[in-house]
Parts: sequence; C-alpha cells; structure tokens
Amino acid sequence: MDGVRPRLLERVALVVREVLDPEARLQRENGDVEAVPIESSDPRLGIVLVEIDLESPLDRDELALLEPGWFRARSESRDELLGPEVLVQVECRHRVAARSGPHRVAQMLDARTDVVGSLLRPAELLEARERRDNGELAPSEFKRIEDGAVDAALRLQEEAGLDVVTDGEMRRLSFQSQMTEAVEGFGEWDLDAFLWGEWHSDELGELTVERPRLAVEFPLRRRRFLAAEEFTYARGRTDRVLKVTLPSPSMFANFWDPERSTGAYARLEDFLGAVADILREEVDELVRLGATYIQLDAPHYPLLVDPTYREFYASRGWPAERWLDLGLELDNHVFGEHEGVAFSMHLCRGNQASRWLVEGGYDWLAGRLFPRVRAHRLLLEYDDERSGSFEPLRSLPDDKIAVLGLVTTKSGRRESVEELEARIRQASAFCPLEQLALSPQCGFATSVLGNALTVEDQAAKLRTVTETAARVWGG
Repeated sequence: MDGVRPRLLERVALVVREVLDPEARLQRENGDVEAVPIESSDPRLGIVLVEIDLESPLDRDELALLEPGWFRARSESRDELLGPEVLVQVECRHRVAARSGPHRVAQMLDARTDVVGSLLRPAELLEARERRDNGELAPSEFKRIEDGAVDAALRLQEEAGLDVVTDGEMRRLSFQSQMTEAVEGFGEWDLDAFLWGEWHSDELGELTVERPRLAVEFPLRRRRFLAAEEFTYARGRTDRVLKVTLPSPSMFANFWDPERSTGAYARLEDFLGAVADILREEVDELVRLGATYIQLDAPHYPLLVDPTYREFYASRGWPAERWLDLGLELDNHVFGEHEGVAFSMHLCRGNQASRWLVEGGYDWLAGRLFPRVRAHRLLLEYDDERSGSFEPLRSLPDDKIAVLGLVTTKSGRRESVEELEARIRQASAFCPLEQLALSPQCGFATSVLGNALTVEDQAAKLRTVTETAARVWGG
C-alpha cells in the first residue's frame, strides 16, 4: 500500500486539475478516484468534491501532499483520520471578489478596504476582565460577555461596509499578549511588557513606561494555540473576509536576557527561532481551520526609520541591516507557503493610548523590506505629517498592495471623503491606483487601554473608509 498511495495521490491531483477547467461540467472518473464539480452560489467560485476509495484511511499529511492550500477536509478534528471515503472540498483559484460569500478562497489583492486589527473594548468587557482576574466572575460568564463583544465588533465592521473584518482583538490584553498567554517559558510579565517606551503626543503630552524586568527562563512550550479560538468563533458569524493578526517573531527580542535566558536559549537567534516555529505552527493550524487572511504586526521595524534606534541596535551588536535581515527571515518562515491564503504585514510607528514612538518616512525601510517580505499586502501608517511622503511607495513590487493608513485612530478628528480621496490621488503618483487600498493607520486599541476617541468616532471613521473606497475605486 505504501508504494501505491503516492501514485493515487498524483491521480487525485490530476483529476482535480481537469475538473477545475471552467469549461468542464461532466463527472470524471479515474478508477478509485472520483471528482465531481458541484454548483456554487457564487458563479465565480469553483468547488469540487473528491471521493477516494481506499483500503485504509488517508491521513491529513498525505492529503496535504495533493496540493498544499487547495484541499480542505470537512472535519475539523485535529487528529481524526479521513476515510475510507474521503470528501475533500477544493476551492478554485479563480480570482474572486472579497465579498464572495462564506467559505470562499480569499483573493485579498482586490480588497480596497481593510482594518488593522483592534477595536475599542466595551466597558462591560473591561469590567468583566477585571472581575475575572480577581476571581469574582466565573469563566463561563466571562466568555459569554467576551463572545458578545466579538459579535458587536463584527457587526460594527459589517455595518460600516468593510471588505475585511477582525474580531476586534476582544480576547486579548494586548495585540502581542496571546503569545505569552498561550506559551510557557516567558517568565513573569504583565501589560507593561508590551507598553514600555517613551511615548509622544502633542495633544496629550509625553508618557514614559519603564521597561520591566523580562526574561525567557525555560524552553518555550505551547499550552494552546494563540488565535484558534478567535478564528473558529468569528468565522461562522460573518460573511466578510475574516483576518487573523499575529505578532512578528522578533518583537519578542526583549524577552531574551543575556544573564538570565542562556539556560533556555544560548543566543537571541535561538530564542527568536523558537518563537518563529511556534508562530509557523499557528499559521498552519489557522489555515487548516479555514483562515484565508493572516497578518503579522511588525511595528518594531519602523523604529529603524529613526537614526537613534539604528544606533541603539548597533551598540547592542546588531547593525540595523543585520537586525532587519534576521527579522524578515523569521517572518517569511512564519508565512510559509499556502496557496489561497493572503498575508499582510502592518508597519506603524507605535500606537498606545493615542501616542507614538518615532517619526519619519519609510525611506530607509522601503527598499530593504517591501520587496523581500512575503506579505501580499503592506499596511502602512500615513495619517499625519510625521509619516513622511508617499515617495517610498516607488519601492512597492508589482505583486503587492499598499494599504494606506490615512485615517487616524489616535484622535476623534473625523476625516472627510474629499480629504482622503485627494491623498490617495497623491499616492498614486508613486504607485498605480490598482495597487492601493485604504484603512485606518493602526488599531483603535492595541491594548485594553484604548485610544482617546469615542465609539461613535470609531464607527464614523470606518464608514468613511468604505465611502472613500467606493468613490475612488467604485463598487
């Protein structure tokens, strides 16, 4: 059987490719392999069911050999064997619009509206989190409130007309915190592990959060997946493209301490490699569960636009170019190779409590990062003058989209459609309009602290994104 099975898999792949011919509508048979095209509610989306008659079950690893990213089994049980009759749902790689209905392949390259990730947490959720942490609220009741917050976040984005939605990161303490919550070995940490730094705001004043004493103390071991619960809950509650956000591996460099961490990892590179492996497994699991749009948040790279930060890294033995090389190698490892899945990278200059960390254009970074990262979409911060000019968009490769973060999440100032349209037209002087899209510049609440604006401001800004996109690109 071991010698026969690889040939069987090859025949399945061949039959599927034949059936995916848009002109083919006849059932085709190939011995113990049968592929049948079925009707889809969306004429742009081809679906094929493949039946395999085997003497023994076909497991997931063998199924994946057919064509990674094409095949999705009906069952979502991680360890369940598939067979002896296997129904495999195959989603055609035809280009489909972002709103093609549920269970579609994401062709994200055409989505003109996007969101970065987080939304303002409702007061009820913040209160429930505190009561749970104090032992005053049962986990089941907390989950009921948390689920309700996710439902409201999805509804808000749908009503605004967005092509892409997230769960608002309602289940997270910070956009990075799922890693340290889900994985053992990081040692002691609290919210300040993700907030420390010198934060700036002309309106709100300066804010300095001291760096806590952080150190990875033991080899990392995953207790659970980071975002599987987030995705599986939200996917059945929206017909929009659902994005999952994850942190870039090298964001966790501050958890490696040369005095306290060498017992677990001798070098920083070894530790970050372990983080990247965990995130790679996370992406694989999300794809297995049906995720079609995954983002890495990487606000640490734009720190390098500030010469002060480049000098800091050099003083620690990491010249900026070498540090960026390592980070991108790890990011690309996390992305992997997944057909039918779109990846993005978010690049802002810090966003916490309506404050920022650095200012400066993407000039130093663009040529070094834009062509090399495997992301299909780059979400860039362009909400004010400290973001620099659009000229770095010249470095955008032809196969990538620049999602312009023109709508600020740091204040309640409400941009107009006319203002945003004018700025998009300015950007199109450096990058073709068909390679541009629109979003807020960052999340509205990268941690539970949130930014200094109201839920009404948040909703208005999301509506303005969709209204502007409709004017610029139609639809």
